[in-house]
Amino acid sequence: MVTGAQPDVLVASNRGPVTYAPDEHGTLVPKRGGGGLVSGLSAIGPSGRGHALWVCAALGDGDRAAARAHGARLDPADTGGQAVRMLGIPPDTFASAYHGVANSVLWFVHHLLYQTPLEPAFDAGFTHDWAAFEAYNAAFADALAEEAAPGATVLVQDYHLVLVPGLLRARRPDLRIGHFSHTPWAPPDYYRLLPDAVAEAVLRGVLGADRAAFLTGRWAEAFTDCCARLLGARVEHDPLRVTYEGRTTAIGVHALGADADFLRERAHRPDVAERMAQLREQIGGPERKTIVRVDRTELSKNIVRGLHAYRRLLEDGPEWRERVVHLAFAYPSRQDLAVYRDYTSEVARVAREINDTFGVPGWTPVLLHVEDDFARSLAAYRLADVALVNPIRDGMNLVAKEIPVVSDEGCALVLSREAGAYEELGDDALTVNPYDVRATADALRTALTMAHGPRAERTKRLAAAATALPPARWFLAQLDALRS
Repeated sequence: MVTGAQPDVLVASNRGPVTYAPDEHGTLVPKRGGGGLVSGLSAIGPSGRGHALWVCAALGDGDRAAARAHGARLDPADTGGQAVRMLGIPPDTFASAYHGVANSVLWFVHHLLYQTPLEPAFDAGFTHDWAAFEAYNAAFADALAEEAAPGATVLVQDYHLVLVPGLLRARRPDLRIGHFSHTPWAPPDYYRLLPDAVAEAVLRGVLGADRAAFLTGRWAEAFTDCCARLLGARVEHDPLRVTYEGRTTAIGVHALGADADFLRERAHRPDVAERMAQLREQIGGPERKTIVRVDRTELSKNIVRGLHAYRRLLEDGPEWRERVVHLAFAYPSRQDLAVYRDYTSEVARVAREINDTFGVPGWTPVLLHVEDDFARSLAAYRLADVALVNPIRDGMNLVAKEIPVVSDEGCALVLSREAGAYEELGDDALTVNPYDVRATADALRTALTMAHGPRAERTKRLAAAATALPPARWFLAQLDALRS
């Protein structure tokens, strides 16, 4: 049941701005998150743009208990004053939709991760999971249709909710609906790995929106190519739009940037200074240079090849031994999936092998940290001489944007051409093919030998490009474009 004023701006995403977990007494304790959507919703109220509501899913037992306890809306004291409706989707349905389809299929397709001689193989198990994915998306569409004021604007986020625009259009044709993809979009030949009916359903779902937006022009064009090839839709350019079954969907691009003010303030708090002192001690001397990477152990992040490139640097350039340290922060991700557990283990194995081969008393070549620590990550950003960002494929990659903003002395950025950030940062980065280990090692060598003056100038330009569309402006740009 809807409570309070009906919102005229709604955001839908799998993850909301708050999660719940019981404390030692069994009391549910909220933990608020950050990110672009949180900043964006915070920007709506003061601007006079209307009442806003965030609709999200309960991710675990604590969230589901909170959703049952609070009913239609969470307690604003838990959410930083934001209106949030958390959907208590049945655990089995959520697991099948989230793990069985969103993370194990759609993510793999858009990031080109399948080992195609062996996978995918869509059988009865996938049919079950796809039905759950449809039910999960329908739950969001039902909630949004129930909550939205007449003519409201709805911004649907990411690959988890690709069916929602079409489902919501059928329920509430009066709404202005947008969809934003935070991942890459696969090119047609790879996208067609999906079962035909599923591939078409996803495209039709997104085309239910008045406007579909992407992080880069490359991903937008891949989407429109899929629409043309699989659906026979008409694609027009300048402006880019897709017409299918009598409806036209505008296509937009909004490159999410780093929040410079927040990062610079947060990076100079006492806990970051403490982590910097600890890292300096581990590095072992002010004359040593640092190569920094900060990633989740996500398959697409390409951490293992990055480690192989660092080993190649030490093998081919013995003069770098004891003169450089690789700060590799690899935070475990999706450990409920066996392939991710195996990948995390391989990261640790390769790092250990490098240390065993090259390490000497007083110098550990790779400092691998696997426990997520934001303050320590910011400390590493500040210490970075070189930033290594070499994903196989990435929708944007904010680490590539954050390190130049925070780096104390300026850093050289070694950047994969397959990262979305390449479109904005490529001119001032050392660009690499993420599969080419030797070329990546060569780029690391070039970065390490770059003179301070050129490196500092590059860093200034990188930081300016990285902060061109910070989270609040990124969100409001989508909202304004959809409304116009």
